[in-house]
Amino acid sequence: MRNIFQGPSHVLIGHPCENRLGDTPGRPPILKKIGRYSQRPIGGQTVGPRGRFQERTIHFSTSFSAAPKASVPRPRRQGAGNHPAALDRPPGMTPAPPEPPSSTPPSWPHCGHDAAQADPVGCRGIHVGDHTACLAHLSEADRAAYLATLSPGTSIDHRGTPFTTELLHQLLAALRSPTTGLPLIGDARFGGTSFSGDAWFGGTSFSGDAEFSRASFSRDAWFSEASFSGVAWFDGASFSSDAGFDRASFSGFAQFGEASFSGVAGFNGASFSRAQFGEATFSGTARFDGAAFSDDAWFGGTSFSGDAQFHGAAFSGDARFNKARFELTSGMGPLVCGKRVVLDTAVFQQPVTLEIAARQVSCARTRWASTAMLHLRYAELDLRDAVFEYPVLIAARPTPFPLSSSTGLLPETKLFGLEPGVHLATVGGVDAAHLALHDIDLSRCRFAGAVHLDQLKVDGWCTFATTPTGRYGRSPWRWSPRRTLIEEHHWRVQSRHRPDQPRGWTRPPEDAAVLQPAALAALYRQLRKSLEDGKNEPDAADFYYGECEMRRHDATRPWAERTLLTAYCTLSGYGLRATRALAWLAAAMAATVAVMVLWGLPAEDPKPTITGRQVAAGQEVAWTTDTPDPVNPTGPWSERVTTERFDKALRVVINSVVFRSSGQDLTTVGTYTEMASRLVEPVLLGLAVLAVRSRVKR
Repeated sequence: MRNIFQGPSHVLIGHPCENRLGDTPGRPPILKKIGRYSQRPIGGQTVGPRGRFQERTIHFSTSFSAAPKASVPRPRRQGAGNHPAALDRPPGMTPAPPEPPSSTPPSWPHCGHDAAQADPVGCRGIHVGDHTACLAHLSEADRAAYLATLSPGTSIDHRGTPFTTELLHQLLAALRSPTTGLPLIGDARFGGTSFSGDAWFGGTSFSGDAEFSRASFSRDAWFSEASFSGVAWFDGASFSSDAGFDRASFSGFAQFGEASFSGVAGFNGASFSRAQFGEATFSGTARFDGAAFSDDAWFGGTSFSGDAQFHGAAFSGDARFNKARFELTSGMGPLVCGKRVVLDTAVFQQPVTLEIAARQVSCARTRWASTAMLHLRYAELDLRDAVFEYPVLIAARPTPFPLSSSTGLLPETKLFGLEPGVHLATVGGVDAAHLALHDIDLSRCRFAGAVHLDQLKVDGWCTFATTPTGRYGRSPWRWSPRRTLIEEHHWRVQSRHRPDQPRGWTRPPEDAAVLQPAALAALYRQLRKSLEDGKNEPDAADFYYGECEMRRHDATRPWAERTLLTAYCTLSGYGLRATRALAWLAAAMAATVAVMVLWGLPAEDPKPTITGRQVAAGQEVAWTTDTPDPVNPTGPWSERVTTERFDKALRVVINSVVFRSSGQDLTTVGTYTEMASRLVEPVLLGLAVLAVRSRVKR
């Protein structure tokens, strides 16, 4: 049987007295006080946060003698998912054997209460004043006398002391400010302290340093709206239940390194200066919605076994999540960062959506074990050596991220004055078969070292680098406008006689290896295939031009191939420059007309002559028609260049372009000229048509 007394703010539970619990038969039930947010089973229900109840069936033995333990189902802790740490242990269930206590005494004078052979150190609580016991083991009179000496703003030192809910309440009551009604503490030293009940520090002001290093919180720990003016040390602290730091203020350094949060960890609306969560473990949900970090924030090596929520979080400095592990996170953000968001070597186990507005986002060696979508603004993205096991979409968001219907848009004042576009810096070492890019600026992206670039998806308005707009050295020729890879810029700067004068090409960074033409040709070939698969024929044509350019400059290729490519480039820009082919066609036609007018057309058109002879009367007459050979024109050029001769020459040229014979009588020079024009000019016309088609093909 159980005796249950429920008041407005707490619950009293009576446990049956059983020999297996070490109680004396017949002893009255032991009453234990459970806080308002307790989740211990009461009757057939579990009390959850905010007064919610969940049905649970719990069996109790009615025998007060040693009896077999009943089978008790393990109730789940609300909000903590299926993680083992989220399971509360019902009364009567045998706990896992604890680790043996350390035989090393603490560095401070400790209480030593309950020292035994199994634990020679005993209680590790620090002495209170001149006493030889800690606050928990002082006599009632000595404890009351000590608490009477405390006043708001007093510094306290209770390292290693075991606190119950009642003892902590007495301590904080002695430090409560009469003005605000909230505790006010100077330096607070709770390092190694164990809190067996609910730890309520809500609204407490710590005007000095607050040390909770290696403290253990067995039940809920609430620091909501607490203010920490100095350094807040929570490194190595263990939170076995929920931990609430909502709207807490950390003016100094907040150290949560290697802390363990088994339940829900709430930091919603909290404000940090510098924050360190490196190597921390979040077994339940980690909530940082609306949190503000005015300096750098470290989450390196942090493990998020539950959901990690950063909705509306703002980072003024770097947000470092390198080596972090996200096991159940489905969405991160939207968040804004004034500097860099570092996700290097992080692992995302489940499908996730990242919404980030930042100057830089680094995903070097990041592992995506499932599908992902990265919606970014303002960022320069680094994907060096990232691992994509499933399709990953990276897209630039043109408009600010919405927060909610009530709060509007994500503030981006930290990024004021920057272009909202997204620049991709490198995909070196990436298997691009699962990578898709949408509206990304690729003008500075280095593709060297990536594999399966032919399967890269490039959609939307993705831009590449372009050729310079100036002239080609000292020649009157200008660079043909086309899309290029930044690696070609680097090679052209390095291959110049004066690398210090790039003339519009981009200099390579110091840490970038400059590729040779053979490697550049392979990059262009793979990306051309990717663009062709995406039905982007015009941009694919530019990459074909770049591929041919690199083949032409590749000294390892045969001389004949390079000569042919040079002629192909000169005549028509590899079949992609219609203007160039038409210019050569016009020049060829003009040259043909000039030759025809001056030397190709005869001085006069030959007139056929008919001759015949009749041998005798009545016999047939044999007639012979003969055309004399054309006579080469002579005399000054002014007599040759006439309208009539120009008209005849133009007809010959036009017929040659369409591969037809004009039927005009020509001199020997004119005949050979016509033969050459009938071979060259149709080819030039075909190259011009091919170039036009490559630009309009879809």
